[in-house]
Amino acid sequence: MLTISLIWGIVVAICCCLWLITGIRRRRMGEPPLENGLIPYVGCALQFGANPLEFLRINKRKYGHIFTCKLMGKYVHFITNPFSYTTVMRHGKYFDSKKFNLAASAKAFGHRSIDPSDGNTTENVHETFIRTLQGDALNSLSEAMMENLQYVMRPPGLSKTNPDSWVTEGMYSFCNKVMFEAGYLTLFGKDLTRQEAQRTSILNNLDNFKQFDKIFPALVAGLPIHVFKNAHNAREKLAEDLKHENLQKRDNISELITTRMFLNDTLSTFDDMEKAKTHLALLWAAQANTLPATFWCLFHTIRSSEAMKMATEEVRKTLEKSGQKISFEGKPISLSQMQLNDMPVLDSIIKEALRLSSASLNIRPAKEDFTLHLEEGSYNIRKDDIIAIYPQLLHLDPEIYPDPLTFKYDRYLDENGKPKNSFYCNGIKLKYYYMPFGWGLTMCPGRLFAVSEIKQFLILMLSYFEMQLVDSQVKCPPLDQSRVGLGILPPTNDIEFKYRLKYLM
Repeated sequence: MLTISLIWGIVVAICCCLWLITGIRRRRMGEPPLENGLIPYVGCALQFGANPLEFLRINKRKYGHIFTCKLMGKYVHFITNPFSYTTVMRHGKYFDSKKFNLAASAKAFGHRSIDPSDGNTTENVHETFIRTLQGDALNSLSEAMMENLQYVMRPPGLSKTNPDSWVTEGMYSFCNKVMFEAGYLTLFGKDLTRQEAQRTSILNNLDNFKQFDKIFPALVAGLPIHVFKNAHNAREKLAEDLKHENLQKRDNISELITTRMFLNDTLSTFDDMEKAKTHLALLWAAQANTLPATFWCLFHTIRSSEAMKMATEEVRKTLEKSGQKISFEGKPISLSQMQLNDMPVLDSIIKEALRLSSASLNIRPAKEDFTLHLEEGSYNIRKDDIIAIYPQLLHLDPEIYPDPLTFKYDRYLDENGKPKNSFYCNGIKLKYYYMPFGWGLTMCPGRLFAVSEIKQFLILMLSYFEMQLVDSQVKCPPLDQSRVGLGILPPTNDIEFKYRLKYLM
């Protein structure tokens, strides 16, 4: 027995020595400074995950504007100089981020690849998103969202049910319920024959969505969903409701869903459940960041008396200019996309809230060996390595944004109250100063709709309700770091607020 133990001990020791000799990457001539970390495969992932901003700041001070870190078996080259972002984009022919993103979607949502090169579809996904989420399609989406928000917020008889009484609840929970239901109806249509039953079903779907979204970072990291039984069951239930046999019973389904890519021949090799899982991918993309973003926008608006005052006045003037009067029983509020775009105060509030809460990780996998030419020098990059930009470094840089952790509703307004587009670092004007939606060709195609629906939500809340924080001195809740890299971070805890109907003449 002792001999067997000794043999196994020797084998383990030899394996460790082999890993130390061959498993640790060595920096080659012309490559960025390298940080392997101490744990095999994991590398620096634990330090990065615990506090990515501080981790990157420390390594920036140590190595300069570009350095390489091993994260979960991948070698990631972080670019920290905002003046280098444009230069990185010029190397686009060496990157293949599309294949990486589509593979991640297939892994997380359980459908086969929708990359045209894999033969399951004939259409470019990103181009389809542009066509169905921007331009004329955006006008239709925004119109439907405004209608559905008011369907959720002001049900029949609302003004007759104790109009003077305050309702108290968690703000994050409230934003989730309202935005998820309205967004779900906007994308996937309304069942006019069973509206109350559909509402109950959507709220159940919200619970399943939260369960699935909770483990989404683990799925992106490569863990199989079957490890998480509850989340797997939640994903299957969500997809079941999005099968074609259920969607065809609904009216006013968005063009994004009805386009032939998802319901006709271009996914002919997929069965109905697989097609439903591509719908689920769209649902997640539309809701996962919008829900926490809406919370932060409402929270910061209510918490700042000046923001509340100026936003309310802008909404009043916009409605007055459009000849509309707020009424609970009368015609719902309706604003065109052009009118929504001409609201600089709300735009600034939304930008500032997203600046403070976004923690996306913008990555570009290298499809071949190449040399990255930057302002500070040239660096050799190996095939399958990843170029990464972490915009939170930019968003919280005191050189660019003085007092960066403080919410300033007018940070994106100039002295005339118009949109401000000039931001500087070391006295030099920046081209990229605000990046919550990514950058370059892979910038989120739904960003215009996301901003539009958040703005509509704020307009309606400011129009119909009086709102107060239960604790007027409440501190801003910390960001939940478990979703770092995926976009907008939710709060670690909910904040109680109260609201009641405004007294309208």
